[in-house]
Amino acid sequence: MFLKFDNERVRSLKEILKQQYAIIDIGSNTMRLVIYEKQNGGFYKEIENTKVVARLRNYLIDGVLNEEGIKVLLQTLVQFQESTRFHQLHHVLCVATATIRQSENQEEIKKLVEGQTDFTLRVLSEYEEARYGYLAVMNSTSFSEGITVDIGGGSTEVTYFRNREILEYHSFPFGALSLKQQFIKGDIPTTDELEGMQQYLEFQFRTLPWLINKKLPLIAIGGSARNLVKIHQNLICYPIAGLHLYKMTEEDIENVKDELEKLSFIELQKLEGLAKDRADTIIPAVEVFHTLVNVIEAPAFVLSRKGLREGVFYEELTKDLGISYYPNVVEESLHLLSHEYEMDMEFVIQLIKHGRLICKQLEEIGLISMSVKDWEVFHQAAKVFNIGKYIDEEASRLHTFYLLANKTIDGMMHKDRVRLALIASYKSKMLFKQHLSPFEGWFDKSEQKKIRLLGAVLQFSATLNVRQRSLVDTISITENEEGLTFKALCEQSALAEKVQAEKQKKQLERVLKTNINLSFELKH
Repeated sequence: MFLKFDNERVRSLKEILKQQYAIIDIGSNTMRLVIYEKQNGGFYKEIENTKVVARLRNYLIDGVLNEEGIKVLLQTLVQFQESTRFHQLHHVLCVATATIRQSENQEEIKKLVEGQTDFTLRVLSEYEEARYGYLAVMNSTSFSEGITVDIGGGSTEVTYFRNREILEYHSFPFGALSLKQQFIKGDIPTTDELEGMQQYLEFQFRTLPWLINKKLPLIAIGGSARNLVKIHQNLICYPIAGLHLYKMTEEDIENVKDELEKLSFIELQKLEGLAKDRADTIIPAVEVFHTLVNVIEAPAFVLSRKGLREGVFYEELTKDLGISYYPNVVEESLHLLSHEYEMDMEFVIQLIKHGRLICKQLEEIGLISMSVKDWEVFHQAAKVFNIGKYIDEEASRLHTFYLLANKTIDGMMHKDRVRLALIASYKSKMLFKQHLSPFEGWFDKSEQKKIRLLGAVLQFSATLNVRQRSLVDTISITENEEGLTFKALCEQSALAEKVQAEKQKKQLERVLKTNINLSFELKH
């Protein structure tokens, strides 16, 4: 009996190991434990994220991490160990970056960690640190070419990728915390200190020819970049949630920089969007971003909320697949989203089938034109059409818009996310205008018209399968003096579909500015 129980316990432990996964990231400024748990549908959800501001960089004296620093490191790892033991996690990746890497006594540190905790410390090389940042960007954005920057406390990693392959990388031996230590004596910089730091950064970045005048987007990783974005979003009263893939211009960065330099240290500590522990390092960090944007002549600064930890995680997830990154990040994200909210895939298939038939025939008649991008957006919106009904059937369109507009969708920029939300939640022109009102200037008239068209087509197409029995086989459209005739050929009587289609056709009529006559006929 005891043996049987023990075997069951072993199987249970194996299942837990399979379902949960943890990473400890030992940085120069902060140490963090993140635990992920596998959900139904195959995606992983973050169930714990614990940050400790250890500032190990302050204990690196003449290239050696002193006893006090080692004590802080070990005490923090023991705290993390309480969580990993509670979750019965036996496989925890524990990685360290610049400060431990630059420590002459790193071998001693590794032995102490292994001897006094459950963890085995892996010290990342400069290349590995840069590569993991790149992997995080590849698996959570859709950029095919760009420059990445990851500012830590003690180092700054930059990479250049093209066709989604890393071509160049470099690790600079300075980070937000070490720049503060090197150039700023007080809590905030003087004008002279700021100028000295600016000149130093300009010189350092211009030592890499592959950065100069590249005219590519700069994709930023790390806590300093997240804080920059939070501050800017608060300054402009940004209308939606989410940091990942938030885009800023050089002027936006300058505006934040100007605001920060006006404030006292006490005011910085209280600034909305800025973590209190970053009040003394945010100005050096923003200076790094601003200088780099100038050197690259970057058309955009974009935040990737996914960084080194996620890069390590993605490597673990994809290594058995024989790939380094998912080939289509948006499609993967929408696939997971549709599983999370239990979308009926058969319904989606029928929705796409009928929607494509309608759009293609309207295009042949000459009433609309569909670009490659339009077709891509159409397919994306179909996969999450009216997804809010999972929350509440009665207010499903409101929930659909709010969910899609505010939820991070890896690979999708914020404007595209709002576009997706407007199409997938479309019900009427009035509701469309209501949803659009906070986004003044985001979409021009032609974009608004296309959004309404795709939304109305999907809404009408959904009526052709209201009972989810796939009764409508095909649909043909003809044009005459009175307008358009939509003829649906059915496998059997489709009375419910006809009633709903008659109700909803007016939205399509208003977008197309023509009358629609419906005909439902049985196939012979």
